[in-house]
Amino acid sequence: MEQSASTAAYASTQPRGTRADRFWSARRVPAGVVAVLLLGAVGLLLYDLLSVRADRPAMAWRRTLADELATRPLDDVWVRVGACAAVLLGLWLLALAVTPGLRGLLTMRTDTGDVRAALERSAAALVLRDRAMEVPGVRSVRVRVGRRRVRARAEAHFRDLDEVRGDLDMALEDGIGQLGLVRQPALSVAVRRGGRR
Repeated sequence: MEQSASTAAYASTQPRGTRADRFWSARRVPAGVVAVLLLGAVGLLLYDLLSVRADRPAMAWRRTLADELATRPLDDVWVRVGACAAVLLGLWLLALAVTPGLRGLLTMRTDTGDVRAALERSAAALVLRDRAMEVPGVRSVRVRVGRRRVRARAEAHFRDLDEVRGDLDMALEDGIGQLGLVRQPALSVAVRRGGRR
């Protein structure tokens, strides 16, 4: 009881819907791959330019590429395929640059700006599942926690379904409040009568 009372007191000090930044993914693999590819391409081009300045012939790949770019028409299939691939790669890199990532983390409220906290969605689902199993009449329940919605699907083996749904609503709403999330997800509860085992 002490823990739930302190959680409720903590939750009351934080306004509901307080805005906090999401955690950003480091995106090390895409950034590393792009950096290595660009470094290799620029290094090879620089080497070729320096060797041309030293009165050596340009590499065959650069002469071939220059000839292809000068002679191949723009409506060629391979030109279109290459352009589409470049556009898709650019859009993917832009999406990685402007989105936070780490969708599995839910930002939690804190009383100071120096500390940031997050809760994994799977851990939140486990906590809410345990809360739901404490409701009388619930035989089994599946809880899925998204960034905007918590979905609970329960089976009841005794009691009226409306009573079980009402108790389950209250238990899960209380559990969601005690998670201490910045953005309280909406709750969707469905209860059905379980089959005989």
